[in-house]
Order: sequence, then structure tokens, then C-alpha cells
Amino acid sequence: MSLRATGSQTVGPYFHLGFSWLYVDKLAGPGMSGERVTIEGRVLDGDGKPVGDAMIEIWQADAHGRYAHPGDEHDKPLEPGFKGFGRVATDENGVFRLATIKPGRAPGPGGQPQAPHVVVSVFMRGLLKHLVTRIYFPDEPSNADDPVLNLVEPPRRSTLIAKTVAGSEGLLEWNVILQGEGETVFFDV
Repeated sequence: MSLRATGSQTVGPYFHLGFSWLYVDKLAGPGMSGERVTIEGRVLDGDGKPVGDAMIEIWQADAHGRYAHPGDEHDKPLEPGFKGFGRVATDENGVFRLATIKPGRAPGPGGQPQAPHVVVSVFMRGLLKHLVTRIYFPDEPSNADDPVLNLVEPPRRSTLIAKTVAGSEGLLEWNVILQGEGETVFFDV
């Protein structure tokens, strides 16, 4: 006798369909300050196969390092109209793409400034709890003293730092490797 998992025991495979009306792939409107970047990547399983039905959410500060959240009471300007939230689905090749701005430095633990980063949540079938990670920016000097990035073993830090795509202005590549060699660092939150 074999038993099948029920909807309450696993997520998907159609869970992201209910969120499609909430997809936001462009976070920065016209006239918004900050360096424009597009983050493109793939979600890959442990065999290197694309995950075609994952959902990626990002949360970030604006170019001044302030979050569009009532809990952020820092004395910094808040970019009008910037929500700092994006959500996209991967396509059949596991590809996702988000257009945004490079965030400013926001305070971290103990008020220490963090390097510019984007918080990422990964949702997909088979996960009862989403995965949480970060994207840091390449060639960013403040990566060296970021309090969170420095908690990661040096050989694995590169999984959190996007790569510049040669010949494409503002295009960054950052992939989610779910397990195995090159596995992305995920945080226990």
C-alpha cells in the first residue's frame, strides 16, 4: 500500500498560480534615483535541472538605504513610490528576471551599516518553508565588512554575490542552486 501526500503535506505544484496577479518584476519607476540594475538568474535543482515552477520574492531598501516599511524609522529620505518588493515566477527553463535599483547601505545588527543587498525568498513545490538568502553586488567595497556576509565561510560567499554580465550595462547574473556543488547559502530565519 502506498500513500500519497495531500495538499496539506506539501506545496504545489500549482501554488504560484494563485499569486500571478501579484507579480512585480519592475521595482523602480521613472524618475526614481539610484543605479538601475536587472538581476537575471536561474533556479536549479541538485542535478542542475531547471526548476520551472518556483517563485522568487525580493525585499530591499531604496537607493538611500531605507526600507518602505513603517518599522524603518531611520533618518534617511524615503524614495517616493518605491515599495522595495518584487515577486516573479521562473519560466520552464528556471529563469527569473527582476529590474530594480541597487539599494543603499541599510543599518544591520547593532546599527552597523550593511553592504547593499537584496533579501530573497524562494518558494517552490516540495518546500513547506521557503528558503531565505541574499544577493550582494559585485565590486562593492563594503562587502568586505558586511556583518551578515562575514558569517558565511569565505569559499561559499561567492554564492551570494551576483556577477556582472560582460557587455550588458546594469545586467547581473545570480543563480539559485538548491543543493550540491555550488549550493547557494540559505539562512535559518
